[in-house]
Amino acid sequence: MSDSPATGFTLDLNEDQIAVRDWLHGFAADVIRPAAAEWDEREETPWPVIQEAAKLGIYSLDFFAQQQFDPTGLGIPITMEELFWGDAGIGLAIVGSALAAVGVVANGTPEQVGTWAPQMFGTPDDVKLAAFCSSEPNAGSDVAAMRTRAVYDQATDEWVLNGTKTWATNGGIAHVHVVVASVEPALGARGQASFIVPPGTPGLSQGQKFKKHGIRASHTAEVVLDNVRVPGHCLLGGKEKLDERLARARERAAAEARGERTEKVKNAAMATFEASRPAVGAQAVGVARAAYEVALDYAMTREQFGRPIIDNQGIAFALADMRTRIDASRLLVWRASWMANNGKPFTAAEGSMSKLYAGETAKWVTGQAIQILGGNGFTREYPVERMHRDAAIYTIFEGTSEIQRLVIARTLSGLPIR
Repeated sequence: MSDSPATGFTLDLNEDQIAVRDWLHGFAADVIRPAAAEWDEREETPWPVIQEAAKLGIYSLDFFAQQQFDPTGLGIPITMEELFWGDAGIGLAIVGSALAAVGVVANGTPEQVGTWAPQMFGTPDDVKLAAFCSSEPNAGSDVAAMRTRAVYDQATDEWVLNGTKTWATNGGIAHVHVVVASVEPALGARGQASFIVPPGTPGLSQGQKFKKHGIRASHTAEVVLDNVRVPGHCLLGGKEKLDERLARARERAAAEARGERTEKVKNAAMATFEASRPAVGAQAVGVARAAYEVALDYAMTREQFGRPIIDNQGIAFALADMRTRIDASRLLVWRASWMANNGKPFTAAEGSMSKLYAGETAKWVTGQAIQILGGNGFTREYPVERMHRDAAIYTIFEGTSEIQRLVIARTLSGLPIR
């Protein structure tokens, strides 16, 4: 949330934003797209593409920070849309470290941000990755069910972490891991905190690497924590702040046990997800736009019965609906991003709205694209098949569509809807 005066919302991009958009679009068209099918088939981290992005300054803390601090709030959505227009799997491989960086910025001190955020990207000559580890085998949407424990060892000023994380982008291969763990389980989500696990820390290992339906170029794996000891200064925000927060949480829990209503409190994982949901929505917009463009081009050049298939109302109306939903999704994403950057509270869960609608749109639009291409759309000779597989994740990760609807409904009603 910015402390600066609010910048008026506008749909007109300035010269710098247009230049960044066009630069990223060129990189996506010239570097990402030609490599997309290969890395999807290989199901491996596309290191050469990440390294090329690093050489150009795209994969860097400075670039993502510049876009994050764009006063209009549109820097990150523009970046996400263009990279994911290129390919969602490679796009996520490029921006995956940024989620961990957001976790540090959302919960850490300025000193911690300055120490760890640069290490999450490395340098063009020595590229590094970072991983944000929150989900668990039995605690995905239900973050309060988290079992990974963090116990403070006062004698050595260390935190001891034990547990298993799952669905971690860059998990196990990252240089720096950000791990959300329960410090006081009785407090549920309120008793959690985030920790930095420095590179080479004993006890952290990669578990199962997942073979996925889509976004295959992005590494997703379990992270196993077996008596992982991290220094006290690796607790994001510091112990004094944590102790104060836990004390308030205990007071609230006691008040609720007496039947009193209390103010809702964000936890470490939710602070990260809330900040990143519009950005994830922008990724979905990029995927949807890519599929729509392929379908439009195909419909205008493919002839059946002596005329382009777009002459058929069924095809033309489908394309009209596709474009309308894409533009509506982008507007929701831009609004939420502008609000977040200008300190406007999400009084109607606008961040969740943007992710919900854009994710559903990507899944629907890519399915329509396959339908328009017919049999060709079902083959790997055309990219819409891959785009449809990639789009499926946007109704699942960073909060399923059902969870987004729950967040929106609770925000609108103020009731604990289940």
